[in-house]
Amino acid sequence: MVFNSLAFFLFLAILFSLYWFAFKKSVKAQNILILIASYFFYGCWDWRFLSLILLSTIVDYFVGIQIYKTENKILRKRWLWVSVLFNVGLLGFFKYYNFFVDSWTDLASALGYTIKSTWTLSVILPVGISFYTFQTMSYSFDIYYKRLEPTRNFLSFATFVSFFPQLVAGPIERASNLLPQIINKRIFKDKQIIEGMKLMLWGLFKKIAIADALAPMVDDIFTNYASYPASTLVLGICFFSFQIYCDFSGYSDIAIGTAKLFGVELMTNFKFPYFSRNIGEFWRRWHVSLSSWFRDYIYIPLGGSRVSKLKGIRNVFVIFLVSGFWHGANWTFIIWGAFHALAFIPVFLMGDHTKYKNTIIAQTTLLPNLKEIGKVLLTFSFVSFSWIFFRSDSMTDAILFIRQLFDNFSFEIYKNPLGYRMEDYFILLLIFIVYEYLIRKTPRSPFNFNNKVLRFVSYTAVILGILLFYDDGIDRSFIYFQF
Repeated sequence: MVFNSLAFFLFLAILFSLYWFAFKKSVKAQNILILIASYFFYGCWDWRFLSLILLSTIVDYFVGIQIYKTENKILRKRWLWVSVLFNVGLLGFFKYYNFFVDSWTDLASALGYTIKSTWTLSVILPVGISFYTFQTMSYSFDIYYKRLEPTRNFLSFATFVSFFPQLVAGPIERASNLLPQIINKRIFKDKQIIEGMKLMLWGLFKKIAIADALAPMVDDIFTNYASYPASTLVLGICFFSFQIYCDFSGYSDIAIGTAKLFGVELMTNFKFPYFSRNIGEFWRRWHVSLSSWFRDYIYIPLGGSRVSKLKGIRNVFVIFLVSGFWHGANWTFIIWGAFHALAFIPVFLMGDHTKYKNTIIAQTTLLPNLKEIGKVLLTFSFVSFSWIFFRSDSMTDAILFIRQLFDNFSFEIYKNPLGYRMEDYFILLLIFIVYEYLIRKTPRSPFNFNNKVLRFVSYTAVILGILLFYDDGIDRSFIYFQF
């Protein structure tokens, strides 16, 4: 069951009605309902992996209590390691086992040794495992660092871990934000419900009218890159940049909007990252819940930027390589992470990595100046180029794609494999970019215009876009489900 399916909206309508009308008098009853609904929602993919979520929930629930009640520093750290080793072990087995086995086999072959049999297993990757393991680990970390007291209410904690809007692809919530909202009574607020529906509408538009519309062309270009000239490859790179952004931020908007329907506020996960003026700003705006997780639980404990330049560079490489590895068991993701680290280092050394921490492009003017435009285009070009590694199936494909990009530098008008006019896609993207620029100050309010005519036109265009591009017969799962 995915957000962009009719089945999900039927599920949501039934759950919303029960939550606010049949169970509104009891927080416990509402949490039981949400927990059952969340397990059902996840079980629609594969019910067998519900045991992993339950096991992770049980381990970190008891670990959190043990860390809190233990004064001995050594014992506290041992209990923390129980959480880390369990969750990383769980993640490592299901996500990285075959990667390490294959890498070991390749290394042995390169050294002249032949390994006739390997221990490779047909391991299925459970949906969302990278997200909920990190969420439960952060709970244990926050208790260890005395930022949080553990809850003794197992039902509330289980609901926090499995809360269905953000269970399979984030945002990766912190217990300090989400858990109190689960424990305390929620109040039906018309304004919050309307805001949630607006965010869901905008997220659906990004997913269906842009990400899914671009997907066939991206797939065609990256699959048949050897037969296309550089002009087409550049087009494929740009299209993928918008596909992955609209796909993932669209999911996040729907997740945040859905949570609002149940009186819960989740953190903002995307803040218009393609308007960033350097790579440091980009990572404060892209997948915020993950980048801030690495910052708080890896980068800062290593010393952050308050160490020598050499150690600071080490810390930067650590978080970017770990971030790349988090995305998947493939060298392409690791190189993608290293590529961003190399771009981040000069910004870090000049002290510009926090330069745009509290500002946005053209903060006080309607239009950006030429210097800002240049910085945005340069950052977008780098990020888009790095997506080649992210999107390619293997390092060989990535290298050959880049070689074709520079060896066959000719121009050719690309023909859409589905037969649609390419001009329509360019116009759609141009309108989308302009619209995102207009709402860049309000990432959680995509239709917040004072002008009633402009609001009406926005709603109409978005709804028409969804209806025109929607096809329930096509399986267009969200890209980040694979992570």
